[in-house]
Amino acid sequence: MMAFPFPSSSFIIMTCLVVIFLVAGSEAAKSNNKARAFFVFGDSLVDSGNNNYLVTTARADSPPYGIDYPTGRPTGRFSNGLNIPDLISQQLGAESVLPYLSPELRGEKLLNGANFASAGIGILNDTGAQFVSHIHT
Repeated sequence: MMAFPFPSSSFIIMTCLVVIFLVAGSEAAKSNNKARAFFVFGDSLVDSGNNNYLVTTARADSPPYGIDYPTGRPTGRFSNGLNIPDLISQQLGAESVLPYLSPELRGEKLLNGANFASAGIGILNDTGAQFVSHIHT
């Protein structure tokens, strides 16, 4: 059986469809249809500073945290700069969502979403017990 040096027609069709969907998706992302609200749940990977408002030893409010953040100061994010929800917000053309415990989160800002993530969070009662503040279920 002889192998053809050219791709099959089904491969070409699939490649064209993927390219069309990628182009259409990027154009839709650029349109004025913005997300109405963005709510974040998780642990330290997506925490935007909720632990700054809790009595806990799990904190990220001192250097080197925040050195690559636009303000250059620690924000409570467990990273040296933007975290994943910040990057998603940028791609959506929206501001980064505030921690739900932030006093700034009220009115119109609350309608944009909130970040409920907190470092040391878990389902089990033993999770995060070493971080002082602990909610028993």
